[in-house]
Amino acid sequence: MVKLNFPTFDIKLKNRENTPYIFDVIRKKWVKCTPEEWVRVHCIHFLIHEKNYPASWIQVERELSLFGTKKRFDILVHTPDQQHLLLVECKAPTVALNQKSFDQILRYQLQLKCPYLMLTNGLNHYFCEMKTSEDFRFIESLPSYTPSL
Repeated sequence: MVKLNFPTFDIKLKNRENTPYIFDVIRKKWVKCTPEEWVRVHCIHFLIHEKNYPASWIQVERELSLFGTKKRFDILVHTPDQQHLLLVECKAPTVALNQKSFDQILRYQLQLKCPYLMLTNGLNHYFCEMKTSEDFRFIESLPSYTPSL
C-alpha cells in the first residue's frame, strides 16, 4: 500500500486467501484493505492518537438519507449527547481532491451540520471550519479534543 501523509500508527494487517485485510478499531472487525479503507483506517488513528478524539465518539460508514436517496458517510465524530463535531470524507490516494469531492462532503453536511469538515485522500488533507451552513473557511488543521477538567 501507498505511504500516506499521516503519522505512523500501529496498523493491523493480515492476508486471507491472498486478499489483504485491515483492522478497523471503531467497527472492531477486519475489513478488506481497499485503497479507500487504507486511508480511512489511517485517518481514524489520526483522529484518536493525534487529535485526541475518544474512539467512542467516532462512527464509520453509517447510512444517511439525503434527498430521498441512501448515502454513507466515511467518518463522523460526535459528542456523547450526539452533537456532531466533524465530518470526514476519505478518498483513495489515486483520487484527486477536487470540486466534485468537495461537493460530496458539502451535500452530507447539509444533513449533518458539523462545525468542521475534513477531506482527505491520505496524501492531501483539507480542513474547513463552518461559520454557517453555507459559509466556511479553510483552516490549517483540525482542533484537538481537550477534555474539560
